[in-house]
Amino acid sequence: MTDISTAAGPLDGVRVIDLSTVVMGPYAAQILGDLGADVIKIESPADTVRVGQYRTTPGMTPLNLNVNRNKRSVALNLKDETEREQALKLIDTADVLITNMRPGALSRLGLNYADVAERNPRLVYAHAQGFRGDSDRAGNAAYDETVQASSGLVDVANRALGEPVYLPTIIGDKVSSLTIAYSVLAALVHRDKTGQGQQIEIPMTDTLLTFTLVEHLAGHTYEPAEGPTGFALSMTKGHAAVRTKDGLACVIPYNPKNFRDFFAAAERPDLAEDPRVNGEAIDRVDNEWLTEQIAACAPALTTDEWAEVCAKHSIPMAPVLELDRAHEDSYVRDGHLLDTVEHPSEGAIRTVGIPVKFSATPGSIRRLAPLAGQDTAEVLAELN
Repeated sequence: MTDISTAAGPLDGVRVIDLSTVVMGPYAAQILGDLGADVIKIESPADTVRVGQYRTTPGMTPLNLNVNRNKRSVALNLKDETEREQALKLIDTADVLITNMRPGALSRLGLNYADVAERNPRLVYAHAQGFRGDSDRAGNAAYDETVQASSGLVDVANRALGEPVYLPTIIGDKVSSLTIAYSVLAALVHRDKTGQGQQIEIPMTDTLLTFTLVEHLAGHTYEPAEGPTGFALSMTKGHAAVRTKDGLACVIPYNPKNFRDFFAAAERPDLAEDPRVNGEAIDRVDNEWLTEQIAACAPALTTDEWAEVCAKHSIPMAPVLELDRAHEDSYVRDGHLLDTVEHPSEGAIRTVGIPVKFSATPGSIRRLAPLAGQDTAEVLAELN
C-alpha cells in the first residue's frame, strides 16, 4: 500500500479553479494538481464523471477517482446569486481558471473572460470547447466521438481498417487536456514576466486535427500535393502486434541488420538471405510483404524469448500489456505507474502514477479524489 505524499511540486503556490466537467478540463486540472498546484473544483454533484458505477459511495466512480485527485471540492450553485458571488471571490484569489462551459452559459452567469478579468487581471483563463469560438460551429455540442470525426481521425481509421471506427480511448479529451496544461504553463510564464493575464481558447477539434496531421498530412504537405494523405506505415495492411508462441508482442525490425537477426532467430535463413532483406535500405514504410513475414515468423518463439533476442540485437520490441494484469507488470510496478492507496471513503483503490520525473521538484499525489462538496466549508473559510 502506497502512502499519500506531502511533497510540494514545481507549481506549489499556484491556485487553479477547476470549473469544468467530464474529462478534458478535470484531467488538465489534475495534471496541474499533480505538479503541486492548489486546485479547487467548483462542482455540482450532477457532474458527468460522478454518474455510473461505484463501489461504496454514490458519485465515487472510477472516472471521478481518475481525474479529480489533488483537488478540493466546493459545491456551489452558480445560478444562486450568493453562491455565484462566492465562486467569483474564489476566482479573485486564483492564478488559473479552467472551464469548458459554453460561452452563452458563461455570459449568463457573469463568468466570461471580460467579467472575471476586470476583477482579476492577472488571471490565466483557459476555455476549452468542441469548436473554435469564431466558427459557425462555435455553439455546437461536442463529445470525443464528434471530435474524432471532425478532426479526420475517423477517416484515418476507415482507410486503414476498412471501418469508420472511433479510437477506443477518449483521445480528443485527453490530447486537449495536455494542450490545456501546457498552454496554461506558458501563459503563467508570460504573466510572471509582464503581470498580465490572458484568455486561452482550446478548441478540441483544432487540437486533435493538428495532432492527427503531424504525420497524416503526408504528401499533401507539399503544394501541389506530391502524394496522398495518410502516413504509409500506419496504413500498411497488417500493421499490428503479432502473435508469438504464447501471447502478443510488438516486434518492429527497423533496418537490414534487424531483419536479418530477426529471421535468423526464427530459423528462417532463406528470409535472412533474401535480397529484399539484405539491401542497403529496406522500405519498411510501404512493404506489406515484410509485415506478412514478421507475423508468420513470430510464433516461432515465446514472447519472453523474443524479448531476449530483440534486446540482444537492438530490435525494437515490447510485449503487449494486458490491462487486466497491468498491476502485475514489473515495469509498471517499479515505476509506480499503478499503485494501491487507501481512499478515505472507498478503501483500497488503484491510482495511476505521475509519468514525468523532476529531479528537484517532483510531482506528488497529496489528496485522493474528494466527495462532492466535501471541502466547501474549509475553502470558503479561507476567503475571510
